[in-house]
Amino acid sequence: MSGINYSEKIPNNVNLSGDRALQRALEHWQPNYLQWWQDMGPDGSHGFDVYLRTAVSVEPDGWAHFDHVKMPDYRWGIFLAPQDGQRKIHFGENLGRDVWQDVPGEHRANLRRIIVTQGDTEPASIEQQRHLGMTAPSQYDLRNLFQINVEEGRHLWAMVYLLHRYFGRDGREEADALLERSSGDADNPRILGAFNEKTPDWLAFYMFTYFTDRDGKFQLCALAESGFDPLARTTKFMLTEEAHHMFVGESGVSRIIQRTCEVMKQLKTDDPATVRAAGVIDLPTLQRYLNFHYSVTIDLFGADQSSNAAIFYSSGLKGRYEEGKRTDDHQLKNDTYRVLSVDGGRLREIEVPMLNALNEVLRDDFIRDSMAGVGRWNKVIEKSGLPFRLSVPHKAFNRQIGTLAGIRVAPEGEVLSEAQWQANRDKWLPTAEDRAFVASLMGRVDEPGKFANWIAPPVMGVNRQPVNFEYVRFN
Repeated sequence: MSGINYSEKIPNNVNLSGDRALQRALEHWQPNYLQWWQDMGPDGSHGFDVYLRTAVSVEPDGWAHFDHVKMPDYRWGIFLAPQDGQRKIHFGENLGRDVWQDVPGEHRANLRRIIVTQGDTEPASIEQQRHLGMTAPSQYDLRNLFQINVEEGRHLWAMVYLLHRYFGRDGREEADALLERSSGDADNPRILGAFNEKTPDWLAFYMFTYFTDRDGKFQLCALAESGFDPLARTTKFMLTEEAHHMFVGESGVSRIIQRTCEVMKQLKTDDPATVRAAGVIDLPTLQRYLNFHYSVTIDLFGADQSSNAAIFYSSGLKGRYEEGKRTDDHQLKNDTYRVLSVDGGRLREIEVPMLNALNEVLRDDFIRDSMAGVGRWNKVIEKSGLPFRLSVPHKAFNRQIGTLAGIRVAPEGEVLSEAQWQANRDKWLPTAEDRAFVASLMGRVDEPGKFANWIAPPVMGVNRQPVNFEYVRFN
């Protein structure tokens, strides 16, 4: 079924009314979610009418409907991509067998862990971004923030459905806990480190949606390969929505760069202090923000050697990015992969069994994809005739997870002493002064078609609307 039933309290395409116990359990969870949204969702926004898209189908064409809606009234629901009755498990030890429609007992704990970890990131990012609406640089950008927020909320619903439907009491308890943890909370934080970092300003938001939502893309792609078919179908549709989130990040940073370059050309200067005095963000500060968000995000892929990653793959629970396009045997028992290690104060590559290096495989796929977007940002600078270029730092830079955790490495890849690191850290990562300067530029621009001085307007509006469309009615 591709159509979505909006006549029910919880919109869905999974015939929820056919399972009364499940429907009651989710309807019991729903008011707790709405209370969480009131408490932890976008601050001060509950009365706004926002021009949002809502899923009306899971088919690729014409799946979304746009209209003004108050966010607490948004129709969050449960949507799975269409079922393929011929689908087989196409990697691991169960290669060639029918996909599972129910959770195999021997994989129950690992599948629950995978779903909870993914599910925990969704409300976390909303919590991290809840104050940003107060300082949005335009109505267009405010609307995009709110679109991302409601869709991360829907992705939470997607994971909660799987927990309730397939994991019994354990699943219901885990679903409740997803609303109890809180980003940055000292006593009950979110599971993954990057989701406990602050997102205090719009430059951080764009970097987060470019890099950290891209991690989400790669994790969802790996889960869309899963032999557990409901998880694969759920994440496949989530990917349709995720593409917009990365677009917001890439285009947001690009528009900041464009505006900075315009000012640099007008003033005929590359001096950061002069650029800042003109009320725009200097390119070295952009580079430091990039270094931070990139390094925090690549830690999300986990340790470079992981027995859990090997188990998830061999069991058929989580594949690789674009598993079906790879030409190996999809079991990898005799394959190796090169990972970084530190030997005598130098970085060097060593060969390890590929099954144990699957986190690193996915991280390297992410790095290639990230670098392409940074290349597009550099094209904006190049068109302005300026020599500065942004770059991603070495993957050993500023790492907190795995073999490279705590090793002091420069962005170019040179291993450093602690003293060398401390002497140069402020050149490479955002300082308190950087963050205070960026914060000083933040202030909400309410009028349709108007933009803050530090960011250029987009080329086009949302859903073929003009850029000066009233995307948010503040009422």
